[in-house]
Amino acid sequence: MLRILGIDPGSRRTGYGLIDVLGSKISYVSSGIIRLPEKSLPERLKIIFDGVSEIVEQYKPHQMGIEEVFFAKDPRAALKLGQARGAAIVAGVNAGLEVGEYSARSVKQAVVGTGGAEKGQVQMMITQILKLPASPSEDAADALAVAICHAHSLQSKAALGNLSTGYARGRHK
Repeated sequence: MLRILGIDPGSRRTGYGLIDVLGSKISYVSSGIIRLPEKSLPERLKIIFDGVSEIVEQYKPHQMGIEEVFFAKDPRAALKLGQARGAAIVAGVNAGLEVGEYSARSVKQAVVGTGGAEKGQVQMMITQILKLPASPSEDAADALAVAICHAHSLQSKAALGNLSTGYARGRHK
């Protein structure tokens, strides 16, 4: 069994989701949000790093998937998001996890079937795929979707005999 941690990074809220994968069966483990207080950016980055590190310690995932930075209209927001991503990635790599990076479009495609899906559609599909009793929050659903996208990427790579060097807008090394 493979345990995957998915991360939906943000400078205000960072979503996380954990799934177990056994063959083609995917099951829910946990999800939630690392909420960031109104503090300086460096302090929030430390909270993300510590939060992801704590999740890794508690749930012991084998791999991690994270959403790539999207291009925002506000360059400062994109930079903050990139720094939040960096804090989460370093926490994962520091714990010895392989990290796959996926565009929002790739994540939506893997879960909903279309890269232009709305957040509500992602929540609905996550609820159905993982047979959850209720819909998770947007950030947690997005993180679970990243974990599922990572699982699909690994399954595709295995099916291709590890000959693939990457996927359109999604990378796993």
